[in-house]
Amino acid sequence: MDTAPGSAAHALMVVWWSSLALGLVVSVVVAALLWLIQRSAKTIDGRVSRLWDTGQRVANNTVHIPALVKTSEVAGQILAVALRIDAGAAAIESHAKGCPGCPQCMLGH
Repeated sequence: MDTAPGSAAHALMVVWWSSLALGLVVSVVVAALLWLIQRSAKTIDGRVSRLWDTGQRVANNTVHIPALVKTSEVAGQILAVALRIDAGAAAIESHAKGCPGCPQCMLGH
């Protein structure tokens, strides 16, 4: 086989090695692009996972809103009763300060 410059065999050898080099370069570029895609996919997966967890927590908290409304209503009722008790206690205290015979006063009513 004649591999002298200018011969057909030499041209064939140049084309062969050039195509191998080009194939190697393309393979390296494809591998780099695939690596970048994989890295981006992992980043996206991590962010979607955190988003999913946050959404689950929001949904879990949303379920409890009706119970909080009922709790607020009951707390309002408790506050109203507590204010009436406080007013009654204040009236008793006021009466006791001004009444020297309070036990007799209470028994008489």
